[in-house]
Amino acid sequence: MAKAPKTAIQPTREANYPKWYQAVIKASDLAENSHVRGCMVIKPWGYALWENMQAVLDGMFKETGHQNAYFPLFIPMSFLEKEAEHVDGFAKECAVVTHHRLEPGPDGGLVPAGKLEEPLIVRPTSETIIGATYAKWVQSYRDLPILINQWANVVRWEMRTRMFLRTAEFLWQEGHTCHATEQEALDETRQMLDVYAAFAEDYMAMPVIKGEKTADERFPGAVSTLSIEAMMQDRKALQAGTSHFLGQNFAKAQEIKFQDQNGQERFAWTTSWGVSTRLVGAMIMTHSDDDGLVIPPRLAPKHIVLLPIHRSDEDRVTVMEYCDSLKKELESQDYNGGKVKVEIDDRDIRGGEKTWHHIKRGVPIRAEVGPRDVESGSVFVGRRDLGVKEKSSVPRDEFVAGIGKMLDEMQTNLFEKAATMRKEHTREIDNLDEFTAFFTPENTNQPEIHGGFVLSHFHECQEVLDAIKKLKVTIRCVPLEDNDQPGTCIFTGKPAEKRAVFAKAY
Repeated sequence: MAKAPKTAIQPTREANYPKWYQAVIKASDLAENSHVRGCMVIKPWGYALWENMQAVLDGMFKETGHQNAYFPLFIPMSFLEKEAEHVDGFAKECAVVTHHRLEPGPDGGLVPAGKLEEPLIVRPTSETIIGATYAKWVQSYRDLPILINQWANVVRWEMRTRMFLRTAEFLWQEGHTCHATEQEALDETRQMLDVYAAFAEDYMAMPVIKGEKTADERFPGAVSTLSIEAMMQDRKALQAGTSHFLGQNFAKAQEIKFQDQNGQERFAWTTSWGVSTRLVGAMIMTHSDDDGLVIPPRLAPKHIVLLPIHRSDEDRVTVMEYCDSLKKELESQDYNGGKVKVEIDDRDIRGGEKTWHHIKRGVPIRAEVGPRDVESGSVFVGRRDLGVKEKSSVPRDEFVAGIGKMLDEMQTNLFEKAATMRKEHTREIDNLDEFTAFFTPENTNQPEIHGGFVLSHFHECQEVLDAIKKLKVTIRCVPLEDNDQPGTCIFTGKPAEKRAVFAKAY
């Protein structure tokens, strides 16, 4: 038996996907566990990724007419109680503040004191507190629409956590809008789903399916929830963003009313939508390999790292002058993602260690420069998307002139690779036995890697939910596009108008 090639990340994806994911985060220095159970410390390289995501999304939101604001972290418990379905959906995840100070206790420690008149919920989501604010702002149809987004942190007391994917505290944005008509709110809900899909595909290089959630997967209190669903390399689904049409449910609970053009009092129509630092986890699991992180160029904190190689002081002066001028030339170039960002790593450590540091962190392009490269006017280039062994000497002028094209090719290559993987593991199935076999592991030593996406007709009912629960499968969404062929539910035999995406999921 051939010996498996040595990789920087152990275990490999194939050997143990969940542990591989955690190992990539550690090796790429993105984040680490906090002293607070279930929380994480996002380190500079990981936070730079989030900042880049934030900047792009923020621009997209503002292009669609939204403004940023900020609302309180604390929500009176009575606000959640006004919307029964909403409180039922979040009750088990709420962190609750009941006291406002600490005092010395009888044993010398500290004890809570100053009990609050009403408990405060640490924000799990903000529909209720923002709705109460909108009720003050809205009096007339002339006050509408309200199109607001906030960048914030959220606390949901998760019992089983995984960095970036599910933590007790996480960072996100949440949009909250208020409209005079149902159609305006529906249009807003779909518009923001399209914004998320465009970001995922154009910047994260991650293909997604846009769809509507079934009733059991719907956001608590919403009339309709739309989502984008992506396939990770272990073939599981990841919900990467949601947009909710809330109807008038929260408006009635929070008394958001206005006078229309005819002087009639009406309840407003509201929406909410959000993505979180889960997108960093999605990026890791979509593109990374057994040597570490792989970052799409349009989100990379640095596009190129120049690695000077020298053994004498004289060589060092020559090589560094070459690198400094090369850096300036590269940074003067543009590409579809913006300005080219370059770092020179001249740390006094071994060349191999330095190279692997940047491979594991996913820097898109590595360019080695030694005395021979200076003499020949070239650079020795490695592209992260092609693996660690593919390196070649490139004339300096050609490298500078073609850097934009190279970065764009990398972005496209990562998207096409992910799209091909999804296509290979997506099937239309019209038979229950075939459906069951698809989601049954062929190799019990690799229970995390099997299956994929199945598109099957279904009739929304408890019988279907019971059947898929046994397989640990969920209905991810009912696709909004290319899904107009009626058929027969493979579980109940009843007529079904559309297919749904079934998958195991995070």
